[in-house]
Amino acid sequence: MTDLEIRPLTENDLPAVVAMLADDPLGAQRESPDDLSPYLAALERLSGDPNQHLVVAARGSRVVGTLQLTIVPGLSRRGAVRSIIEGVRIHADERGSGLGTQLIEWAVDESRRQGCHLVQLTSDKTRSDAHRFYERLGFSASHTGFKLQL
Repeated sequence: MTDLEIRPLTENDLPAVVAMLADDPLGAQRESPDDLSPYLAALERLSGDPNQHLVVAARGSRVVGTLQLTIVPGLSRRGAVRSIIEGVRIHADERGSGLGTQLIEWAVDESRRQGCHLVQLTSDKTRSDAHRFYERLGFSASHTGFKLQL
């Protein structure tokens, strides 16, 4: 796995990243790989925010994984900084290869570098394989999450 590079996501990576976001039953309902304009606008917005880290895992020029790491300063926990991991996707051909572990380990290490005291993430209730994966990496299902669709 030494040929793997974790680097910032670029505009050229968007088609591959959006395809990965859409490549499961949940993503297929939410994503639109045929229209990249909202993703381009989001990338522009996120690129200007130093607390947003959109990354891809690439083997050569092939994008094989992605995630978003958000750094969140806060007051609770004695003013602790936390990070949130979102949008984790691994290309179907790479699942089970250890790539997901490497990508999450990168996010945890970057969170430490950013001074975070806590790393958190959410995972849809239906993703039981993902839940086992995160627990294997030391995450605990300590909270119940809520979302409000707007």
